[in-house]
Amino acid sequence: MKTKTLKKNKVNVVTLGCSKNIVDSEVLMGQLKANKFDVEHESTTDDASIVIINTCGFIDNAKQESIDTILRYSEAKTAGLVDKVYVTGCLSERYKPDLEKEIPNIDGYFGTRELPRLLKTLKADYKHELVGERLLTTPHHYSYFKISEGCDRPCSFCAIPLMRGGHISRSIEDLVKEAKLLAKNGTKELMLIAQDLTYYGLDIYKKRNLSELLKHLSDVDGIEWIRLHYAFPAGFPMDVLDVMNERKNICKYLDMPLQHITDNMLASMRRGTTKKKTIDLVNEIRAKVPGIAIRTTLIAGYPGETKKDHEEMLEWIEQTRFERLGIFGYSHEENTSAFLLKDNVAAKVKQARTEAVMSLQQGVSFELNQKKIGKTYKVLFDKKEGDYFIGRTEFDSPEVDNEVLVKAADHFVRVGDFANVKITSAEDYDLFGDVLQK
Repeated sequence: MKTKTLKKNKVNVVTLGCSKNIVDSEVLMGQLKANKFDVEHESTTDDASIVIINTCGFIDNAKQESIDTILRYSEAKTAGLVDKVYVTGCLSERYKPDLEKEIPNIDGYFGTRELPRLLKTLKADYKHELVGERLLTTPHHYSYFKISEGCDRPCSFCAIPLMRGGHISRSIEDLVKEAKLLAKNGTKELMLIAQDLTYYGLDIYKKRNLSELLKHLSDVDGIEWIRLHYAFPAGFPMDVLDVMNERKNICKYLDMPLQHITDNMLASMRRGTTKKKTIDLVNEIRAKVPGIAIRTTLIAGYPGETKKDHEEMLEWIEQTRFERLGIFGYSHEENTSAFLLKDNVAAKVKQARTEAVMSLQQGVSFELNQKKIGKTYKVLFDKKEGDYFIGRTEFDSPEVDNEVLVKAADHFVRVGDFANVKITSAEDYDLFGDVLQK
């Protein structure tokens, strides 16, 4: 028996996983709104008659969270708390037959490129004219900005091509149109995302065309920061760095997942590079763009990783001193080429190696932050929490990087605004400072 009144035309969209999924949910919500649906993102009122779950299928923990969420809403449907439940996204793309068998009372499972079919099921039209229009789930002053879909890289550990398909670039014309719409609605920062930014344009322009796209985007009025996420190291287009130097609104920030450093691990991972090439690339990037913040992501416990491999990684991290760094324990994913290898590093060893890397990086981050004391930075303020206004410098992306905290009792800033902040103290990952009056 139903315990509450459900709004028949209300849809609750639940998003799991990465920033690419956030964009997909925002596009879906924009389409639903244009079709006169009442739509919310992760509604707290629980009065929607329809729930759409946008799932992640990347690694074990993410898959389990997606499954748990599907089960929770499946049970809610059985209890009469919702009328319809649909599942989309990466997990649904990858495991649809298994999910249909194991959780059969879901009303429909859809893949990552089946938005028109999902809308048709909801008796909604896919509106082609809504290029770039979406309902933001982030604060309006920043937006994730997906420039391409899918991936053609052969990385042995990665299941993304299985879930997202091959690489497809969006046109510069469509992307500029979307950027202008976002800027008109208050977006000041674009965070460019893709499975691999550096592949942009190869399919439609027959060349790596990220630098050309950046020039066009940086000309959009109102866009004050453009940030680059997920660049592949092999074949990195160095002309991107020239544009970064030329245009003031392109952040001196580069997210480049390097995954490992030893030659045998890089070869087994099919990364198309070597230790020497990786070190040379990082050095060249830093030489061309002085002061750039490089964020990287690594994998611990990949099949065959030895204690020596791990120690070599630690030595490299200490020498390289990345401004930002994260690491994940290897996840053994079926249908990837690495799945043919024996997952022979114990879970507790993976965990210990992950913790060792992050402990080392914590010290590096602390030392780098201490050098910022007394300096002044342009800060974009994202939120107010407790006693502090919290923002970021151009060297930091939301959710994953350092934050700048300013005491609300001493200073007032508007969320979504920029201000110059003089750093007065620093911790491992947080900077504290005072707003300088204009």
